[in-house]
Amino acid sequence: MMIATLVQGKELLQTVIASVVAGVGVTFAFSVAIWGIGESSELSRNGRPLGAAIAAIAASVALTCVAAALVGGIIVMTSK
Repeated sequence: MMIATLVQGKELLQTVIASVVAGVGVTFAFSVAIWGIGESSELSRNGRPLGAAIAAIAASVALTCVAAALVGGIIVMTSK
């Protein structure tokens, strides 16, 4: 007698792990972007242009990562 499989355990576990990693990663990247923007503003007001530029670059990289995750998610959702 064959029993039907309703849930694929391995695929479900992969989905859960991927969603947790993506959720934590995107949240962390966005928090780095917020920190970088605030720090860049603060450092530029204090007359430290090099530090402000480095913080702005960090914010830009973090926002690029968030945008890439968003676009990647949309591509995955529309391709299946």
